[in-house]
Amino acid sequence: MSEKTPRIVVFCSLYPSQVRPNAGVFIRERMSRVAEHCPLLVVSPVPWFPLQGLIRLVKPGYRPQPRHYEEQNGISVYFPRFLAIPGLFRSLDGFMMALACLPLFLKLKKELAYNLIDAHFAYPDGYAATWLGRWLDVPVTITLRGTEVPLSRIAGRRKCLLKALQRATKVFSVSESLKRHVVALGAQSKKIQVIGNGVDREKFRAIDKTKARKQLGLPEDVPVLISVGGLVDRKGFHRVIEILPGLLEKYPRLVYLIVGGASPEGDNRAQLERQVEALGLTQCVRFLGAMPSTELYVPLSAADVFVLATANEGWANVFLEAMACGLPVVTTDVGGNREVVADSSLGTIVPFGDSAALAAAIGDALGRTWDRQAIIRYASDNAWDRRISQLRAEFNLLVNQ
Repeated sequence: MSEKTPRIVVFCSLYPSQVRPNAGVFIRERMSRVAEHCPLLVVSPVPWFPLQGLIRLVKPGYRPQPRHYEEQNGISVYFPRFLAIPGLFRSLDGFMMALACLPLFLKLKKELAYNLIDAHFAYPDGYAATWLGRWLDVPVTITLRGTEVPLSRIAGRRKCLLKALQRATKVFSVSESLKRHVVALGAQSKKIQVIGNGVDREKFRAIDKTKARKQLGLPEDVPVLISVGGLVDRKGFHRVIEILPGLLEKYPRLVYLIVGGASPEGDNRAQLERQVEALGLTQCVRFLGAMPSTELYVPLSAADVFVLATANEGWANVFLEAMACGLPVVTTDVGGNREVVADSSLGTIVPFGDSAALAAAIGDALGRTWDRQAIIRYASDNAWDRRISQLRAEFNLLVNQ
């Protein structure tokens, strides 16, 4: 009997589109590489309800609506709508998502003859995917990516995400810490395999610092910090800004680059700009806005230290991306951060919420001589090839068992 080829539907509501080009880029990076080896398409459900146009009058970027179909680098991406009423009714999102996507899945079953649904995030996506898997008699995998930590604090969501993990055929986790978290909640440990994210060494590479700084209009002889991520409280840009006055006493010409823009979690740029102005830091902090991943190597190469005072992460790809450009990382001891910044030669981990420790670590990192080539080699050892070979092996087992 010949071996079946995995034919996969990636199911994820956080996937890049023309209206949200930077949403879920880390998922596309991972799964587009899988698509080089087997047939694959993407279904990315979009929340909708009849009165959301009214909300946009006060929140212009609320729930941007992409086209129903896009082709991205040869991969078909569908954006079906599902009814999602804000507020108390969010607990219905998982089931409503599954119900709304069922007609499309029935259509795709005839066209692609898929034999695996690969969902990302346990809730609502994973929960919805396991309903679809039951209805269509197709195995389902779920990848844990970090949102499971805050969602598990809400009783109804915790129940649904655990139900999803119970129903799934296989669960992947991007970090060991995230696996431990859901196992402590009651998930089955033996079903969960840790496969971290990787880094694209073609996109993320170190270039000459002088050249990079010239492109950004930065002086050659100033210390430069950089943070990259969605402009939301969770990422902790405000925590870095609040300690800058103290750092400026030792490094009076310090520049802090903030790369990022609005994300599905929100947009707090206005608050950050007010904080910068209130602290008299307008000459120190530069907002570069959101940048495509193909251009990030320039500001990363221009910097001396990468910092992210984040409140929660599953596996932060951006650490490996910074390391691929030769940067040491200063970050907080949350989620899988310690698994990525796995050695003191790569950076420093500080307790979350300890501003004195964060300031001290950044000051130390700026004054230290780092083996930047060793940092780059570490990033290269975590390139995508190894991760994708692990995923392919698991997908092959699932469709042939």
